[in-house]
Amino acid sequence: MFFVTTAIDYTNGSPHIGHAYEKVLADVITRYHRLTGEETYFLTGVDQHGQKVQQTAEKEGISPAEYVKTVTTRFSALWEKIGVHYDGWAETTDPRHIRCVQAILSDLYAQGQIYKKTYKGFYSVRQEQFLTDRDRDETGNFGPEWGEVTEIEEENYYFKLSDHTPWLRDFLETSEDTILPGFRKSELINALEKNTGADLCISRPKERLTWGIELPFDPDFVTYVWFDALINYISFIGYAPDSSLPNFKTIWTGRPVHIIGKDILVPAHGIYWLAMLKALDFADNQMPQLLVHGWWNRSGEKMSKSLGNIVDPVELADTFGVDALRYYLVRDIHTGKDSNFDVERLVMLFNTELANELGNLCNRALNMSVRFTAGIISPGGVLTKDDTALQQSLIDCTAAYRKAMDNHEISMGLEALNRHVVHCNQYAERMKPWEINKNPENKDRLATVLHHLAESVAHCAVLLSPVLPDAAAKLAAQLKLPQLSELKLDDLTWGLIPNGHEIEKPSPVFPRIEVKAEI
Repeated sequence: MFFVTTAIDYTNGSPHIGHAYEKVLADVITRYHRLTGEETYFLTGVDQHGQKVQQTAEKEGISPAEYVKTVTTRFSALWEKIGVHYDGWAETTDPRHIRCVQAILSDLYAQGQIYKKTYKGFYSVRQEQFLTDRDRDETGNFGPEWGEVTEIEEENYYFKLSDHTPWLRDFLETSEDTILPGFRKSELINALEKNTGADLCISRPKERLTWGIELPFDPDFVTYVWFDALINYISFIGYAPDSSLPNFKTIWTGRPVHIIGKDILVPAHGIYWLAMLKALDFADNQMPQLLVHGWWNRSGEKMSKSLGNIVDPVELADTFGVDALRYYLVRDIHTGKDSNFDVERLVMLFNTELANELGNLCNRALNMSVRFTAGIISPGGVLTKDDTALQQSLIDCTAAYRKAMDNHEISMGLEALNRHVVHCNQYAERMKPWEINKNPENKDRLATVLHHLAESVAHCAVLLSPVLPDAAAKLAAQLKLPQLSELKLDDLTWGLIPNGHEIEKPSPVFPRIEVKAEI
């Protein structure tokens, strides 16, 4: 079973383009693995607890439960709008999740992995965590990334993180594929060195925070939001057996892929989560792979409410269409790297690679087939070097596409697909079927050329389906081959279109974007 999850979205605001990118990336990866024939399970959801949620709800004069319900609706509506289809949905206020978190806390407490102590120090309200001198900058101050920092003294419960850091350091240094892309690993190992000997505070007293999961062994405390939220990756796939949830053992069969932003690799996922799993007796070969993506910036700066440069994915989808948004999000950023949002590039990529290239290939292949061969597709006659070169282009580009997608490099996979589409259009320009059609004696040659173009459209429809499933279905419908949606990657051999197959006049699948808008 291929199990993919995303970081669950914190319900203290509205979804932005970064959220949309992460979910579309996960959706594409899920669909691609299904295309390879793998049974796949995709989990996502929302993190609804924490001090910031409680404070925001108080400011708005409503209960935290009411507040997170409203925000959760915004997130789930966006995923439906942009075609993100998940198998499991996580909400951390779900009673099933609460039971699982409390069961894990009880087990770790019984094992002596959780203890109580008094601590006096500095606390970041924004990050909801205690800070140490290691978190100060070179001037000795806590940087702006921590937001409001206050000094407090209180009693809390701690998880013995330090028991697991020696293992974690060794594991990360010897593992080649736990952190993806690999250049992120050194950042994590450096952070781990600074964290040596430190334990994790996993509670907050109710006198300061009530909106959280109560500790099962001490009702005066609630669970620290990160210790609660991270457990969603196992709670909603039945780690604590529940008849309404899947069977944990059938989903976590190997190494799942957790898709997260680079800002939550350290310390939450790269340190806390892996150590928590180790404490729960997960083996090294069960540790998840952390696929760490970069940020969408604007004018070179990270998007933030304070800068007023947030991009609304709902507005983008309404203005340019879901296909244009999904394509741009995974085409114009290399997985793991940052990218600069540019609405002009969104329009350019759609118009160039989809409308002008793939859309044009489909329209000219099918229109000429209707006009010149009464819509009948047949292999034709003897192949030329140009024909075999086109077939080889399809083989090479499909192999490059597959290699890239296997490595979660969606942008490079789409580059490979586009190379073949460009080759096809250049082939059409060289072969000039409209000229061949003028001589009735060339009907076999004409059939060969049109077959090669139509066959390529059929392959492209299948390869495009993880990224643009609706558009791929439309391409298949243009060819009158709905069965393309049932094919797997290994089924892609030359001859998807049967001899004598009849098609109809097409309508544009990728109409050019003409609107100009400021987003």
